[in-house]
Amino acid sequence: MLNLEQHLPKTKMTKIQDDAQIQFIELLQKLIGVSSFSKEEDKAADIVRKFLKSKKIPFDTKLHNTWAKNKHYNFLKPTILLNSHIDTVKPVNGWVKDPFSAEVQDDKLYGLGSNDAGAALISLLATFLHFYDKEDLKYNLIFAATSEEEISGKNGIEQIEDITSSCEFAIVGEPTEMKMAIAEKGLMVFDGEVKGKAGHAARNEGVNAIYLAMTDVQWFQNYQYKKINPVLGPVKMTVSMIQAGTQHNVIPDVCKYTVDVRTIPEYTSEQIIEIIKDNVKADIKVRSTRLQPSQIDKEHLIVKAAEKLGIETFGSSTLSDQTLLKIPSIKMGPGKSERSHTADEFIYLQEIEDGLKIYRKLLEQVL
Repeated sequence: MLNLEQHLPKTKMTKIQDDAQIQFIELLQKLIGVSSFSKEEDKAADIVRKFLKSKKIPFDTKLHNTWAKNKHYNFLKPTILLNSHIDTVKPVNGWVKDPFSAEVQDDKLYGLGSNDAGAALISLLATFLHFYDKEDLKYNLIFAATSEEEISGKNGIEQIEDITSSCEFAIVGEPTEMKMAIAEKGLMVFDGEVKGKAGHAARNEGVNAIYLAMTDVQWFQNYQYKKINPVLGPVKMTVSMIQAGTQHNVIPDVCKYTVDVRTIPEYTSEQIIEIIKDNVKADIKVRSTRLQPSQIDKEHLIVKAAEKLGIETFGSSTLSDQTLLKIPSIKMGPGKSERSHTADEFIYLQEIEDGLKIYRKLLEQVL
């Protein structure tokens, strides 16, 4: 481990608090130091489990998912889920630093997964440990470090649905600058295929499938759904891929395209599919409708707690494990969303300190 004491912020913190913070940053360094790509999280899961063992905290596992309950867990009390993910995307081109070095420089901790979502993971774990052995809590706590979030995989948080569905609500750790996302758009991806008729490009024959598809593309670009979510805004549709043609002198008889649709609670998947089919020439094939939008009631106690503390709320256009939870949830954590999946990803040490404080204060409002 690197010597962190010279880098850690000292503002209004005692030496004991510093030491407590160092152990979690060192844990994050260990997590950064191993590859933890989606479906390959075994080493990261082992690090989390060894840390819990070192604290003598019992835990359960399923595949690469790990969860633990507070010491005085009471089945008669409602439960809050504290969740974040241990998987990362693969490094993009452009990294100057070693993605796995966990280097600290200028009060920044660099490394793959440092921002998304290692900082949130260790901050939630630190928060869980802070409340772990308290006897007078109004709520139980479950900390869950789960896998395959980056690909919305079926071996991630869905594998412990029997645990998560029994909880009252969830705090999902993702980089949001410690602002609270009270709604999140869903995702639906579908493929369209437009059929024309092949012909020689030099003669006036055939039906060009590209030209037919262009009217579809224009419709996706310009169509506006009537219903708008007050937090998330409108449904957003983006044509993100297109393929057609075999050679320069042949009129293409098929044009295929892919559309990314970010959904809102005001429309069911079926309603959106029907609108699309009624307005485009292509045959439509939906890949999946399981990634649904989510929204928590603005009067929910966790939202009111955020309001009391002056925490900003917003609607998120990016996807997280919220979409796979069947309970109310909010999304918040240290770091910035725009740093995710970028070269030389980093988290400020100050952001981790702030995250620890805000998570703790937030839960103190309800516990």
